[in-house]
Order: sequence, then C-alpha cells, then structure tokens
Amino acid sequence: LMLVDDMGYSDMGCFGSEIPTQHIDATAAEGLRLTNFHVAPLCSPSRASLMTGLNPHAAGMGQVAHIDAGFPGYTGELPRNQPSIAEMFRDAGYATMALGKWHLCKNADLSEAGDKHSWPMQRGFEQYYGFLEALTNFHHPHRMYEGNAVITTDQYPDDYYLTDDLTNRAVQMIREVKTANPNKPFFMYYAHGAVHAPLHAKRADIEAHRDRYAAGWDAIREQRLQRQIAAGIVPEGTTLPPRNSEPGEDVQAWDELTDDEKMVFARYMECYAAMMTSIDDSLGAIRDELAAIGQLENTIIIVTSDNGASREGRNSGSMAYYRDGGRVAGQTTDITEALERFDEIGGPTNWPHYPRGWA
Repeated sequence: LMLVDDMGYSDMGCFGSEIPTQHIDATAAEGLRLTNFHVAPLCSPSRASLMTGLNPHAAGMGQVAHIDAGFPGYTGELPRNQPSIAEMFRDAGYATMALGKWHLCKNADLSEAGDKHSWPMQRGFEQYYGFLEALTNFHHPHRMYEGNAVITTDQYPDDYYLTDDLTNRAVQMIREVKTANPNKPFFMYYAHGAVHAPLHAKRADIEAHRDRYAAGWDAIREQRLQRQIAAGIVPEGTTLPPRNSEPGEDVQAWDELTDDEKMVFARYMECYAAMMTSIDDSLGAIRDELAAIGQLENTIIIVTSDNGASREGRNSGSMAYYRDGGRVAGQTTDITEALERFDEIGGPTNWPHYPRGWA
C-alpha cells in the first residue's frame, strides 16, 4: 500500500499527467484506476481512516494530528479500542512493515518519553523506518526512527535523498522476510514524504524536467484534461472550471505574469515533477524486487494519495515553507529571494513550495 502525500488527481501519467510515471502506469495497466475515490482533505484524517476503516472523527482525527483538542473526535492519536489494518494483518499471520511518514500521534507523544500507543510499532507494525511528523528535509531528515528508537545522525552523505533511503529499506524488508520464510505473506505500508513540501529533489531529476512547465498552468491543465478524456477518466465533453477567483484564493492567468514570475513558478513545478519521478522510481524498485523473488503476480499493489494538491504556497510560491505557509490568504510572497537563489531551489538550503496556480 503506497501512499503519496499531497499528490494531485492528475499528477500520474495514467491520470493525464505530462510527468512520465512508467512504473505507476504499468501497475495501473495491470489493474484498475479508481476515478471516484474519496479522501479527507488533510493528511492525518485520511491516514487515520486508511489505518482503521473508520470516519476520521471516529478514529480521533477530525483535524491534523498535533494537539488533543479535548473532544473524542479530535484527540490527535489513534483510538486504543479500534484495531488498525496492520494489527489485523499481523494477527492473520502476515509480516507487517511500515515506512516513511506517520503523522498519527500528537506532538506531546513525539519524544523518547512520550506515550507510544499511537506509534507504528504499537499499532501492529513489526518493522518501522521513517519519521513520525508531518514533513522533513529530504536531503537531511531531522529525526528518523528505526522501530521505536531515534536514529542519531550528525551528517548525511552529500548524495543522500530520503525517498531513495526509504525505498532501499523497503526492498530490504521484503527480501529479508521472504528469504527467511518464502511462504509468509506480508503487508507493507509505504507512506512517502513526497510530494509534500519542501519540494526537495535530486538535481538530475530536476534538470530532466527543465522547460516542461514553461507553457504555464493554464496550458498544462487543458492538456491534462484532454489526456483524461482520451483515456476515459472523464467523459467526452468535460470542460474545465474557470481558474480560482475566490477573494484571497484567486489565481492569475499565466500570461499576466512577469517573465521573472514565470521562470520561478516553472522551476517550483519542475522540482515537484522531479519528486514524482522519485516516487515512480521507488515503485519500480519494489516491483523489480517482487519480480526477482517471484512474487509480483502474487502481490496486490495499491497507489493512492492522502489528499489532493496543496495550495499552501499561496499565490507566489515560497522558498521557506514554514515562514510563508502561515501567511494570510491572498498575501503575496516576494520572489526576489527565489531569483537570487534560483539554482538552489530544490536543494538542501531552502524549503520551497509551488504557488497555488499549480495546485
């Protein structure tokens, strides 16, 4: 079960994207594309429903997991009296493994002294490798966990990239379990940090998408719609709604932007597309491992997203997600910083996010 973070409905090739996603597309071609599938519009509520099969409020996640608001539907952690999908698989004899983003326990629990009842290992996973919070730096994660233990890392290699690290560990987990007992089934929950901000990607992947978004969001969204119509995802005659026009949430026509704005906004989206590339490569590596051990045809693969694309970058995007993501709706972010540090965008020294026109 591969969960992507903040991926838009049309961001995969098999759903109309211009981003090449050959491994995701191959998986879709072998199975089904679900076109009327609903999630909650926030990370933790969707994840709680996925883990428990319950409405988010019944699972204690009526909001993003950070605090206990004092009401049963807003506890910020999974309920003790409801089983998780991992607990059910484990009790049925499966090996259970989790990787990546958790985001299902409140801030007060995020320490060595915290209550761990809503951590992965306490909710049915026999192995866990990832981060418990909502997001982290892809080039230098701030706090990674192996099981219940914090991994102390002073410095990561210059070529370190979180998605690759998680994927290597996923392949290792599958290989070790199936080597030790080829007949033991497994359930793997791989929750990507991508494509949530910060828009961090490998430099080669970013360059592979250079100029892909020069035409702008108006042209790209029309092209995606036409591919969706051709693929049968939406019916013939489907038309696009107008660009957002709500006060404080409006989106400018691409042609009205300055040349500098177009250059910066396109680069943000090139980084996003590069992150999608890393997700597709990740699925490809796992499919290759399953094929190598003769289990590809014996494995159900589900790829989905916790919610749609994010408009947290406001109208101008940002080089500093934590600084600008909290701005009031409609407030403009100055692109001077992005112009001055253009070649750094997507690297470890900034936390970028695209403007809401791309969402």
